Amino acid sequence: MAKTENKTKATEVSVDAFIASVADANQRTDAEKIRALMERLSGEPAKMWGPSIIGFGSYHYKYGSGREGDMCRIGFSPRKGQTVFYLIDGFDGQPELMARLGKHKTGKSCLYIKRLTDVDEAVLEELCARSLAYMADKYPPV
Repeated sequence: MAKTENKTKATEVSVDAFIASVADANQRTDAEKIRALMERLSGEPAKMWGPSIIGFGSYHYKYGSGREGDMCRIGFSPRKGQTVFYLIDGFDGQPELMARLGKHKTGKSCLYIKRLTDVDEAVLEELCARSLAYMADKYPPV
């Protein structure tokens, strides 16, 4: 069993207030568009997870180590200079979409973009939809 408590949890902080606090006006506008996209695709309202992740839906995970917890099914965070997308299925199996996405960087399950105008929004939407489908299959909603 895990000895430390998970830091990223759902909170009651206002998503509207958080987005309004984003200093860069373009990034604030992007955050509103991304929020609308993810709410539409997930069917879930936006909720703050930890101090800076805007998440949609939730799932319960449990690792072999015994660590377990809850996290959003999909989410994003407007961070200084870039927006981070949390797409749990990753990107390895999607080279055709990644090639068409536009200017971006990736981590294991994170996609980093500077501006929505740097990417093809239809491709971004497909990546988000695929991630949600993966999550529905791997962690069916209860």
